[in-house]
Amino acid sequence: MPVEYVKIIEQYGGKLADSVGIPEEQLRTAAKSAVCKINIDSDGRLAMTALIRKVFAEKPEEFDPRKYLGPARDELKKMYAHKNVDVLGSAGQA
Repeated sequence: MPVEYVKIIEQYGGKLADSVGIPEEQLRTAAKSAVCKINIDSDGRLAMTALIRKVFAEKPEEFDPRKYLGPARDELKKMYAHKNVDVLGSAGQA
């Protein structure tokens, strides 16, 4: 998933060098092992940046943070739900 966000960021004018996040298969492997913490913050920052850049490019007149942060927050929720359910298998666990 992070690669898609990097593509969106670059499509809308961003310049990221070597930003790809951690491959989901590696996250799955780590989640099944004795690893206690897996940091996926970079993926979240990529998702937020991609959607903010997209809104700014498609609506350059937009300046209300509620209008450009809303889609970014929605994407962030979607991305974290995907990671928890489909990648880390941690949904519903305490």
